[in-house]
Amino acid sequence: MDKQKTLVGKDIELAIQFLKRNELVAIPTETVYGLAANALNPEAVVKIFEVKQRPFFDPLIVHVHSIDEIQKYVTYVPMAVYELAKHFSAITYVLPKKEIIPDIVTSGHNTVGIRIPGHALTLELLKKLDFPLAAPSANPFGYVSPTTAQHVLDSLGGKIPYILDGGACSVGVESTIISFETEIPTILRLGGTTVETIEEIIGKVDIDIQSKSNPNAPGLLDSHYAPNVPLYIEKYPPEYSHDEIGVIAFQHHHEGVPLHQQFVLSPTGDLSEAAKNLFHALRSLDNMPIKAIIAEIFPDESLGRAINDRLHRASVKRARK
Repeated sequence: MDKQKTLVGKDIELAIQFLKRNELVAIPTETVYGLAANALNPEAVVKIFEVKQRPFFDPLIVHVHSIDEIQKYVTYVPMAVYELAKHFSAITYVLPKKEIIPDIVTSGHNTVGIRIPGHALTLELLKKLDFPLAAPSANPFGYVSPTTAQHVLDSLGGKIPYILDGGACSVGVESTIISFETEIPTILRLGGTTVETIEEIIGKVDIDIQSKSNPNAPGLLDSHYAPNVPLYIEKYPPEYSHDEIGVIAFQHHHEGVPLHQQFVLSPTGDLSEAAKNLFHALRSLDNMPIKAIIAEIFPDESLGRAINDRLHRASVKRARK
């Protein structure tokens, strides 16, 4: 793909111009930055897969500005979705799609993942468009998700025309995905809204987050969110010295490893803060001259479950440099 100049700014009207020309625009959300295109135009959507080098069997999430907009693109909206939408933004709902949503968006599935992002700049953009936006994370497929405009520029600069800069993402991990294909709603991906808070609103949910070779929701493949440097979970590989290792820790530094090669995600033990800092830590360590990253297991509760999910998926695939 030919190199082009990538502009970065807060100009919504310029973003609209590119999107209406079926170009790609990186957009901010509360979770991570998305790589957006007109979700109703298959030619525009194809560009997302090309730029990300994403397999066509991995479906995309559609973004809209309101619950009324969701109704335009799915055949049925359960009451539970209305209730959840009143309280949370970092949730993607898997619902039966209408024919207006192209099959390329859903990888041929008869359901679509759809959500209302919780970011003022992107909501304003969506309100000014007469089409929804398909938008997976704005990074090469399988790599660490971006939580700032600079992260997007580092990965996709020269490949897209515009990055809408909305500052650092407030949540920092992708949305929780919940399917309503069965009587009891099912969590397909752990994310920025915890299982516990979802159950407070709609009652008991099932959880099915196993890796899938042909997923009906994004982020379910074996290897995902991975840095180029090999990542190990709570295991110091004996072939490397402490000087060759980076660390991702929850509250405390690790003895022996240089401090500048360690990221303590939340000294106070706040899992929300840790989630917000996770992808920044992974990207920063990936740019250091180290040979391995060691990550702690986080408490298996609240957002700690989503952090552990990302770390385990990041640890599957080894160095790709």
